[in-house]
Amino acid sequence: MILPSLLSKERVETTRGEFAPYLTHFGRNPFEGHKTQRVYALLSKAPSIAALVEHPDVLALIDRFLAPSYLLWGGLAINKHPEEVRQDYHVDDEAGAPPRSPQGISTMWPIDDFTEDNGATEIIPGSHLWGPDEAPTADDARTFKAVMPAGSCLIWQGTLFHRGGSNHTDQTRLGITLQYCQPWLRQIGSMVLAVPPEIAARYSKRVRAMLGYDLMNNSFMGYVDGRKPSKLVEPHVEDARTED
Repeated sequence: MILPSLLSKERVETTRGEFAPYLTHFGRNPFEGHKTQRVYALLSKAPSIAALVEHPDVLALIDRFLAPSYLLWGGLAINKHPEEVRQDYHVDDEAGAPPRSPQGISTMWPIDDFTEDNGATEIIPGSHLWGPDEAPTADDARTFKAVMPAGSCLIWQGTLFHRGGSNHTDQTRLGITLQYCQPWLRQIGSMVLAVPPEIAARYSKRVRAMLGYDLMNNSFMGYVDGRKPSKLVEPHVEDARTED
């Protein structure tokens, strides 16, 4: 599903500017892309990403699929350069053999317009319902290119086959992907290490909870030294407000 134009032009440009200093290294393997720059640990580098992480229209959809207290599973910026080739098809959610209920939901936010030619995300509609022996071919005729303007959001179940497309233009193509998962799964990125308490304090309670600074549904899962992890953040909250 594509939710068009959720972000203002000003928000898009703010996000682009925050990432500019970090777009310095290219991928280490074909999956990351040898002509693609990637930035991890987003909320420790770009505060504007919080507005994407907790966008109400997006979370309203995710709320329908994942249990309360779901987590931010992973997130990164992907900047495809000219002549970058397409990825292999893959899924983000590999937590058991399909078909099954989703353990994760993925999103892609274009910061540049995603076009037919600049590497728009490609998906295979309906592939989240396939069995364990089904997989797309490299040139699968069912491929759908998620062409959309900057500031939109593509949302898909984590078991859907997808890939980054080829960039045949002379311009870069920047997108932000954020993934969410059931609260009992291990996160792809260790969020509480990537975003320590003094930085997490800048964000809302909802974002902090999705990073891992809360208990799962008020259970015992997630304690730190017998205390709620939110207690690690609270001493820094007032300092963060003063900085603002």
